[in-house]
Amino acid sequence: MSSSSKSQPLVTHSPQLTLAAAKLISAACTAKSAQISVPMNIAIVDSTLHLLHFERLPNAKLTSIDIAINKAFTAAGHRAPTSVYKENVWPGGKAFGLNNSNAGKFMYVAGGIPLVVGGQVVGAVGCSTGTPDQDVEVAKAGVEAFEKAIRESGGELKAKL
Repeated sequence: MSSSSKSQPLVTHSPQLTLAAAKLISAACTAKSAQISVPMNIAIVDSTLHLLHFERLPNAKLTSIDIAINKAFTAAGHRAPTSVYKENVWPGGKAFGLNNSNAGKFMYVAGGIPLVVGGQVVGAVGCSTGTPDQDVEVAKAGVEAFEKAIRESGGELKAKL
């Protein structure tokens, strides 16, 4: 074993998003969706980019199911809101064609927002059915509820979330 591997950990431990936290996020998104009268598809993925929780509200667009999931996938995987790519993915943009990556799952429409604990992305929420601004408004409600619960729990993802 080299001396450099002795000084660095071989295994790290990262915070994990719980199903209870995902349900809390979804509930906040659902409430905001009702408040603005736009039924949403709401997807929450964990840091491994796998779907942890999904909710399709009555009358949400069926064609937006994959979009919501892919917004969450992209926000968690790239550790940035999906809105940051808007101008870069069009023909002539610096990242033109990026939307074809990851088996076509890369989503550049606003409405996907990472969930961050202690500077580390633990997952993301993705919302779709409304305009991009409405999708962001609903996703932000979920992120804000999550951040509030984290602050109130002392910064840990506890099972009671």
